[in-house]
Amino acid sequence: MNEGQPLYAKVKAHILDNIRSGAWEAGRRVPSENELVESFGISRMTANRALRELTAEGYLNRVPGVGTFVKEAPALSSLMELRNIAEEIAQRGHRYSSRVIAKSAVDSNPALNEEFEDRALKRLFHIVIVHEENGVPVQLEDRHVNPAVVPDFLAHDFTQTTPTAVLLAATPVDELEHTVEATMPTPEQQRLLGIAGSEPCLALYRRSWSRGRVATAVTLTYPASRYALYSRHRTSARGTFSQ
Repeated sequence: MNEGQPLYAKVKAHILDNIRSGAWEAGRRVPSENELVESFGISRMTANRALRELTAEGYLNRVPGVGTFVKEAPALSSLMELRNIAEEIAQRGHRYSSRVIAKSAVDSNPALNEEFEDRALKRLFHIVIVHEENGVPVQLEDRHVNPAVVPDFLAHDFTQTTPTAVLLAATPVDELEHTVEATMPTPEQQRLLGIAGSEPCLALYRRSWSRGRVATAVTLTYPASRYALYSRHRTSARGTFSQ
């Protein structure tokens, strides 16, 4: 540690070194304020500041009356690929579950007809699902599906499979469109995701085309503290970027 560092920064560096090295895994209780005071010979105020700042920076989770724990890094979801969230969660060694909030055929309207690029469209399938990782909501899916592309969509049990898995099995995907924005949750989203009104969210809007038709339009809402979106792709062999 740098001798010129403030005492609270030295404590932070010590904790971060243990987290980044893997010595302290997610869920492990870190030393309490009293233990840090004794180990480092610092004031309680200094120990509190170190823990408070690491919590604000997303490394720790403080549970009043219980202790302070290493926080699990936000899960990653691919931005540019169609991925089955159940498989993503299983690959992390975690338990997937879901709650179906709505599942029905609905009347279309001019806005939806524009989304699906079909003015003659009369009906759409609609589903709303909360996806959970180890019992914690991590994604709210609000999806419309073109019945002409996947006519048996509503016949599936979405507590046993995911809409993405059904769509990928039913029809090829020719084209994807993505838009991501930061949003504040509506009261209904707060309730379904189990978050406070002050918790920001990431909203991924996606349209998928199959055989020249829009097959589905979906908004996936993620609590920002629980999920992260990423994208990686290869440029041309010469390393140039397209304009």
